[in-house]
Amino acid sequence: MYEWLKDYQQLEDEISYFEQNLSRSKKELQRWMHGDLAKYKLTAESDGARLEERIEIIEYELAHKLNDLYDLEQLIKKFKGIEQKIIYGKYIEGKTLEHVAEDLGYSAQYIYTKHSQIKRLMKFHGAS
Repeated sequence: MYEWLKDYQQLEDEISYFEQNLSRSKKELQRWMHGDLAKYKLTAESDGARLEERIEIIEYELAHKLNDLYDLEQLIKKFKGIEQKIIYGKYIEGKTLEHVAEDLGYSAQYIYTKHSQIKRLMKFHGAS
């Protein structure tokens, strides 16, 4: 139940990792090109020379993860059930339950109650 939420959260985590790795690799490349390591000559086998290739690979993987996340969002938006809409609003869009209630045209109390039921179900089924 709600496996899509776990998949979504996992993709977000992977994207965060790739973004951090990309940032770190670009900073390292800058060190080799214009920073404190620029005085050293690069050879084809050196770590510095391989940074550009590693950056390309990271960018390629990041682009695919972002596409996967987008595709999953588009799929989730098609779900019809109120429970999925509450979870999407709360955990994907980061809205408050009051805002979710407003968007869906329900009372805040109804959405709070439904969310509580969903959380119990998710804990029962071992979801996050």
